[in-house]
Amino acid sequence: MDHRKKALLLGDYTHPDWHPLQGVDAEISRIFHDSMTVQCSENRNMLLQENISGFDMCISYMDDWKGKVSPQQTAGLLSYVSNGGGLVILHNGISLQNRYELKQMIGAKFLHHPPYGPLEFTVTEHKHPVTEGITGFTMEEEPYLFEFGSFAETTILLEYQTEDGPKPAAWAHTYGLGRIVYLMPGHHVPSFAHDSYRQLILQAGKWAARYV
Repeated sequence: MDHRKKALLLGDYTHPDWHPLQGVDAEISRIFHDSMTVQCSENRNMLLQENISGFDMCISYMDDWKGKVSPQQTAGLLSYVSNGGGLVILHNGISLQNRYELKQMIGAKFLHHPPYGPLEFTVTEHKHPVTEGITGFTMEEEPYLFEFGSFAETTILLEYQTEDGPKPAAWAHTYGLGRIVYLMPGHHVPSFAHDSYRQLILQAGKWAARYV
């Protein structure tokens, strides 16, 4: 009998705006192989309460910049997290922000991104379970810039360096009984080959799913 916890990975196979789930799905499944099974889907109806409730964690890699999840799907995700579900959002998965209720839950919104290139990441919170044991690292990535709301008490876990100073690259907070982590890296499959990023994903998932 498989005693691993269950994760739901949502993304886009057929009509991604910029970030296809192909290839990323296999990497994430490998990262969690020892701790969680990963069910991959592009069906937004998996967010409905009756579907998402069977999972310990949801991972958003949704490329939904042009659309919106429905009010019913939004309510399902809000209820899921507030009642104790874990939500890990990777890179473009923040496109959930098209629903203002979800933007509030996430704690920040994407504004725009400078060009892809080498980024230097610094850990700003070493005692959090998501970043424990991880030191600064450099990787090629698409840098996102965010505007934070004043409505969520969030902990910045990671920053990346720019000409204008450090910018947030990861954060975590609770929402009701649930746990949320956002990790900025993850632009394409090569991102997921970086050891430090893989470790961040694993530890984010374990924290969100309440292994720790």
